[in-house]
Amino acid sequence: MPAIRLPAGRRVAACYDPLVRIFRWILGIVAVILLVVVVGGVAVYWWQRPLLLTGTGYAAHNACAVTEVAGRDDPSADLPPNPLVPHLRVDGAGDPTNGTLLGVLARQQAWYTAGFGCTLASVQPGLDEATAITAGANPYTDAPAPTADPGLDAAIGLAFGDDLDAPGAEALGTRGIVVLKDGALVGERYAAGFDASTPQLGWSMSKSVTDLMVGVLVRQGVVSLDDDHLRPEWTDGRADITIEQLLRMTGGLDWDETYDLGTPITRMLYLEPDMGSYVASLPLAHEPGTFQQYSSGSTTLLCSVLAERTGLGANLPRQTLLGPLGLTSAVFEPDAAGTPVCSSYLWATPRDWAAIGQFALQGGVWDGEPLLPADWMQRSLTVDPIESTDDPGYGMGWRVNVLPDGSRRWPTLPDDAYSANGHDGQEIIVVPSESVVVVRLGFTPEADEGPTVVGVVEAAIAG
Repeated sequence: MPAIRLPAGRRVAACYDPLVRIFRWILGIVAVILLVVVVGGVAVYWWQRPLLLTGTGYAAHNACAVTEVAGRDDPSADLPPNPLVPHLRVDGAGDPTNGTLLGVLARQQAWYTAGFGCTLASVQPGLDEATAITAGANPYTDAPAPTADPGLDAAIGLAFGDDLDAPGAEALGTRGIVVLKDGALVGERYAAGFDASTPQLGWSMSKSVTDLMVGVLVRQGVVSLDDDHLRPEWTDGRADITIEQLLRMTGGLDWDETYDLGTPITRMLYLEPDMGSYVASLPLAHEPGTFQQYSSGSTTLLCSVLAERTGLGANLPRQTLLGPLGLTSAVFEPDAAGTPVCSSYLWATPRDWAAIGQFALQGGVWDGEPLLPADWMQRSLTVDPIESTDDPGYGMGWRVNVLPDGSRRWPTLPDDAYSANGHDGQEIIVVPSESVVVVRLGFTPEADEGPTVVGVVEAAIAG
């Protein structure tokens, strides 16, 4: 039988058909792989999105506050060492300031409001007009620069890292020091880019200021330290939490103060529009009054209670304390619900921070007028016995020198010394027996600034 010969075109097609099928099969596999990769990438993004929003929220709020509140043009200088930081992008000028990952992902917005600073929110927060503050009886606003004191100036120099090389001084990160003695300005110095008019963030020194605000309200009869049933939704053991326990960090709510992506403290500050309600939603981890756990949530929750009870909202700090002291530079930033973030977000010049320390040293008397109960600072500096604590020597918003075991926090300072402290090296040290107040502000995420600040206190006492 003769062989059947196909036309040339049909022979090519017969060979080509299997190649087409193989090619289509490969394309199908590639398409499936790409789909899996895309779906997996999207899933990972949404899984990690809360962590990314923490980073972009930090970047947006920081950029807004550094530029709009502090009047600086270098917000990146205040970003912590973190692998996410190089990939963060910011734009805008408080109307809003946007923070994103790579310019497109996990967008967060910070809005600037005059008198109230910057607030993370999806829309411009509807805050009342900020209560005006005038310098009034604040003697430090326009005080002349202090005269030179070689011993004190040398100690201040060490606190700025004058004895270190450039990288060491940069790591120390001191940006401002103010020293008061006998109520007078005796020492002052600022880093390049900062001066007496530059507000700086006190971070958790805001908690010490909150203690003073509560004292004002107690003296006015608005609240009492033993007030409980602070939230209407608390119908369980949380109803027993008192105002004093929130000040002392013994409320017992479940908390983690670790500044890391995804922890309660970073979720509260960068993911929650109503921070007080978020903290109030947390369960009890300990019976109130039995365990002291340092908690920014406790202080912010407290201010949500105070803002609601007084009806002052975001103006709570301005009307209770900042205004009466004449702290014209002070800005206490609120959350999107209008609650002052009393744990963390008070900005003020070093001189105004020093005025706060002097007010505490004077027992709450300012310009001859008592604003606090007569025994308020004594009570604030009393460390109650507690079964367990992660912060020995913490009273009501202040840390004392003599610890419960009898040792000293600062062995070279008098027993009555106490301090306000904030993240990244913010400090106010007050020594009533020597009539000394020392304020140190800076950006110190890794170095230990403490010994140099104590050295300034020692020099002020010796001077």
